[in-house]
Amino acid sequence: MFKANSENPFHGPHQKTAVVTDGEAPENAKGSIIFIHGRGATAPGILTLKHELDVEGLHLAAPQASANTWYPNSFMAPSKRNEPGISSGLQSIYNIVTDLELKGIPKEKIIFLGFSQGACLATEFVARHPAKYGGIIAFSGGMIGEGDSVNPDNYTGSLEGTSYFVGCSDNDAHIPVERVEESAEVMTKLGADVTKKIYPGMGHTIIRDEIEEAQKIINTVKSA
Repeated sequence: MFKANSENPFHGPHQKTAVVTDGEAPENAKGSIIFIHGRGATAPGILTLKHELDVEGLHLAAPQASANTWYPNSFMAPSKRNEPGISSGLQSIYNIVTDLELKGIPKEKIIFLGFSQGACLATEFVARHPAKYGGIIAFSGGMIGEGDSVNPDNYTGSLEGTSYFVGCSDNDAHIPVERVEESAEVMTKLGADVTKKIYPGMGHTIIRDEIEEAQKIINTVKSA
């Protein structure tokens, strides 16, 4: 299983794109949120969620996927069909985390927030690189894995109580609820503090209750 790194970094399509930033400079920030957009979307687009949240005092960063897509096929397709997109996307996130740490923001003050494909990539990154993070906010997303189930034996380490919120519809056309359930189980196994909410008939979107759950995680980092 690929794990992003700095000694021999992966070079793929997403290493050629920019990272959009907003909010406080990292050196002056109380923490950071890494926003990860969905398929067909953009970094500036996902950053508009800042208007729904209280992010005062935080540094905001959003990597841009090449051609607006992190990987071409379903997150449950054979992994080789989604490469080099997945590995390149994971490396993009890793590079941002590493840069933030160099500028004084430790992992425990870094929050990952993603929607749809971005939520899948964020969840997969954290599971493959477990540590004590500021939190994970997954709007309609789950772990990446071929077929109908995720193999928990592929993931080792500890998230040390990292807050993990995942919200999804019970009839999402892109994210089977079963994968959300399995992802929550794996994250629990890794030591995350899991809050999972399945919303009847919500569809593939973000609702106010999810925003409120996200704000709880953000407030914890801001007040630390």
